Amino acid sequence: MKKSLLLLLAGLALSCSDKERKCADFKTGTFEFTQEINGKKHTSVFTRTETLQIETYNGKTDTASVRWVNDCEFILQKLHPKTMSERKAISMIILATEGNSYTFEYAFVGDAKKQRGTVTKIK
Repeated sequence: MKKSLLLLLAGLALSCSDKERKCADFKTGTFEFTQEINGKKHTSVFTRTETLQIETYNGKTDTASVRWVNDCEFILQKLHPKTMSERKAISMIILATEGNSYTFEYAFVGDAKKQRGTVTKIK
C-alpha cells in the first residue's frame, strides 16, 4: 500500500513538471509562422535581432522594435504604424521550446484576450 502511494505521488510530481524553455536559442534568427485564418493557411517569415524584428507577410514588409523583458518574454512595437491598432504594442511570451520551434502566447499589451501559436526557426 505504501509503495503504491509513493508511486502515485511520484507520478503526479513528474506530470506537473514545466515544459522545457531554451528561450535564448530563439532571441535572434530567421523564423516562420503559419496560422489558419478562415480555413486558409497564411505564412509570414521574419528575422529578429536583439532589438529589431523585420517581418514579411503577404508581400509586405514591416519592422518592429523588440524589447526583451526577460529571457522568455518580449514586447513588439511597430516602427511605422499606419493605423491606430498598429500603434498598440504586442506582448509575446515563449511558453515552451522543442527542437527548432517554440510555442508562444501573444496579446496586445493590457488586453486579456491571448492567442497562441508556434514558430519554427529556419536559420
